Amino acid sequence: MNAKKAKESYDGKIENLMSIIEEKEKEIEVKNVEKDSLVDRVLDLTYFSLESDEEATNYFEEQGYDAQKLELTISDQIIAQNKAGTDNPIIPYAGMEGNMAINKVRLLNHKWIIADFTDGVYWGQLFIIYDVRKDGVVDFEVEQSFLYPRSQ
Repeated sequence: MNAKKAKESYDGKIENLMSIIEEKEKEIEVKNVEKDSLVDRVLDLTYFSLESDEEATNYFEEQGYDAQKLELTISDQIIAQNKAGTDNPIIPYAGMEGNMAINKVRLLNHKWIIADFTDGVYWGQLFIIYDVRKDGVVDFEVEQSFLYPRSQ
């Protein structure tokens, strides 16, 4: 009799554990779907970036540059033009509520950059063409710019 009750008790515990395992497997499947969705989203968000553009990276490497280091150097050069008390000279708008400064820079490939700027109230974006000369100097030219109207 005790052996029968013990077996029934173990069978119940096994059933309970099996249902918990099934539940956890379903949770894992949901998490895997969520993870795959996030991976796809990240790939979409980084599609236009120097680090994910193999041809652009190869272009710089063929010239003897490390593309990641160059990307940081170029971003730093643009942001370093932010100075206290004055507008960043690459921004073609004068600050109205403060000094215009670059906030964020993204190299899209080996020739194009987008950048975000603001004076604290007004903000906009730049489309910049750049070129790394043979002597390592980087030339910038603002091709397009946009200043958003102030929202009330």
